Amino acid sequence: MPKMRKKSDLPTKICVVCKLPFTWRRKWGRDWAHVSHCSDRCRKAGKAGAPRAGGA
Repeated sequence: MPKMRKKSDLPTKICVVCKLPFTWRRKWGRDWAHVSHCSDRCRKAGKAGAPRAGGA
């Protein structure tokens, strides 16, 4: 059985839309270098050009 890692040990990035930190997910494993949005909601908001309320 593989060893479990603490969430704090995983790499993090800052979302380009909402400017909040998000943590690596297994489904992003092959594509982590190209991930720039924390969710589909931020990705869609970024394409529309309208920043979300949480942005700086």
